[in-house]
Amino acid sequence: MNRVRTTKASKLNHSSATKSRGHRHQQPTGKTLVLDIGGSHVKAMATGKRQPVKIESGPDLTPKLMLERLEAVLDGWEYQHVSIGLPAPVIHGHVLHDPHNLGDGWVGFDFSTAFSRPVRLINDAAMQALGSYSGGRMLFLGLGTGLGSAMIVDGLIQPMEIAHLPYRKHTYEYYVGEAARKRHGRKKWQKRVYAIVESLKLALEPEYVVLGGGNVKHLEDPPPDIRFGSNENAFTGGFRLWSY
Repeated sequence: MNRVRTTKASKLNHSSATKSRGHRHQQPTGKTLVLDIGGSHVKAMATGKRQPVKIESGPDLTPKLMLERLEAVLDGWEYQHVSIGLPAPVIHGHVLHDPHNLGDGWVGFDFSTAFSRPVRLINDAAMQALGSYSGGRMLFLGLGTGLGSAMIVDGLIQPMEIAHLPYRKHTYEYYVGEAARKRHGRKKWQKRVYAIVESLKLALEPEYVVLGGGNVKHLEDPPPDIRFGSNENAFTGGFRLWSY
């Protein structure tokens, strides 16, 4: 597990910024490029930039192809280090297997050499969780193309791989991923999302739950201990990786 250094942001009480759909980005010493890699898009933000830029991803995206597509949109950007959130298990900065919703070639890829800069690689849900964290025991679930998950307990961040665990007749991701929302409609999908949250709360005992990812915008009327996060929090998390 990685320890999150306590900052002003992480000392906020539970009624603070993560109840909203965004944070103000923390700016670490030196300029940081943050890449939030998803199943549909790769979004990039850097210190001093007001808006992220994005490129298309998808099931054929390899790291080499991603760098080729990023080259044009990042032309002229200045940064000293890079944070990358990847939808795959990452242990000690190493990708354990290729992402389910992307192409191959991610395992063993040398990002530091490719960028000619220091790189910190982290699971994408963990990066957004870090940007959403406000202390205590937090469960984060990222609702997007698939399902991301992470917990932070008193500053210790632990990425998890809940998505493909067996659940009912299929997996957790089968019931709450993007395909499920399109297949069953918003109301039924939302009901299943909240039901799964309740099930995970019993097992993991968080003090609060943050739901993030692109599909959180389709949710309404959250229970009192569930907060809506924002994809923008992934950038906050990426900046925080270099601020402690």
